Amino acid sequence: MKLGLQLGYWGAQPPAGVGELVRAAEESGFDAIFTAEAWGSDAFTPLAWWGRETSRVRLGTSIVQMSGRTPTSIAMHALTLDHLSGGRVVLGMGVSGPQVVEGWYGQPFAKPLARTREVVDIIRQVLAREDKVTNDGPHHPLPYTGEGATGLGKPLKSIVHPLRADIPIWLGAEGPKNVAQTAEIADGWIPIFYTPKSAAMYQPWLDEGFARPGARRTRADFEIAATCHLQIVKDAAEKQGVVDFMKPVIALYMGGMGAKDQNFHKQVFERMGHADLADEVQKLYLSGEKERAAALIPDELVDDMHIIGTEGEVRERVAAWEETGVTTLLLSSHSADEIRRIAEVLA
Repeated sequence: MKLGLQLGYWGAQPPAGVGELVRAAEESGFDAIFTAEAWGSDAFTPLAWWGRETSRVRLGTSIVQMSGRTPTSIAMHALTLDHLSGGRVVLGMGVSGPQVVEGWYGQPFAKPLARTREVVDIIRQVLAREDKVTNDGPHHPLPYTGEGATGLGKPLKSIVHPLRADIPIWLGAEGPKNVAQTAEIADGWIPIFYTPKSAAMYQPWLDEGFARPGARRTRADFEIAATCHLQIVKDAAEKQGVVDFMKPVIALYMGGMGAKDQNFHKQVFERMGHADLADEVQKLYLSGEKERAAALIPDELVDDMHIIGTEGEVRERVAAWEETGVTTLLLSSHSADEIRRIAEVLA
């Protein structure tokens, strides 16, 4: 199992010290660095900026929001960065949610599975550069002939010859149908809230995708990149402090993300067996009682979702994640020293 550094997306201001984290990850043997986007910083620019001083680590997005760019635009970003980095890009994408897609990007959210399939197909056409890019699907028709069209659009082929004709595409997916489609059409999966205890829930969904005609991958060469916070502590008291620190983050995703009746993250927790807890956390969170919502998150759930413990405990927990089929652990980290220590402990 490989290690990746999850840089995430920015808060109110650009984060400080990221260059040092990236250098430490490269020097310590991490396999990749990943960036994200929400409705502020984008995912591609930080990879180009911070990745320019690296030579080995893969540069991944987790995730690019598909509705924020046309499929051909996403392909242009990926092939450009792939050239600049010498073939190190991993293109992670996802559909986001209706509040962001319709509220921020001004695009319809309907039929996310069909849209995903079209996006992936168009990007692969661009990268393969075997013919001019066309698409007959309703979501991203190429050429466009709908309302307002001039009739002058014509199929095009990328001017730039991609460095690689098949850049790895990983998809963020949560529900059964989305996970199955990911196993069918993608090279890897970026789950959210994947844990050793919940891993068995996903296996039939993945198997369904791998069994479909034309599936690109099998379990043997399909990547699963799970995100968690890993922190080495000296004793139980320090661990409790870290666990308590993580609870507000879990409460945010469980109760505060998305619309009340359509929170895909909450649905993941419900599938994990925490439906009653998720309902109560959401009720408190949406009423403004965020501290009370966070206080409801049990220690056991934090411990399942993240890897927090002494050196020996961390090694045992990492082995448990690996046994479930995880090929890359995407880890958040606050300091270069922390990255070096994690690498040393897990060497």
